[in-house]
Amino acid sequence: MESVCKFLKDAGTYYLATVEGDQPRVRPFGTANIFEGKLYIQTGKVKDVSKQLAANPKAEICAFKGGKWLRVACTLVNDDRVEAKKAMLDAYPSLAKMYSAEDENTQVLYMKDATATFSSFTEAPTVVKF
Repeated sequence: MESVCKFLKDAGTYYLATVEGDQPRVRPFGTANIFEGKLYIQTGKVKDVSKQLAANPKAEICAFKGGKWLRVACTLVNDDRVEAKKAMLDAYPSLAKMYSAEDENTQVLYMKDATATFSSFTEAPTVVKF
């Protein structure tokens, strides 16, 4: 899990795919943080992505960096605890302009039943499950 978090942070931007009915939806994200042994991402509850994950929490993440890429298939689980939100916002102070650990909009989700696959054109894939 630590290697997945590091890759996502080093990539800077990764892409989160969800579904809305029968339509795939993909958008850029940039947060990844380990809290209490789980890998979290962050969004806002007012965003479509939050509504899509509430309807179907299965998601995939894809990131590319330096000729290697990472795909993570997982279930994203909402964690409404202030402590989890605070840990994310402490890791990303720039989010303080838009989010607060105490507001009703900030949402953090952790990855459950995750399968992460590191790939490149020159090496065999490596799979990490957490």
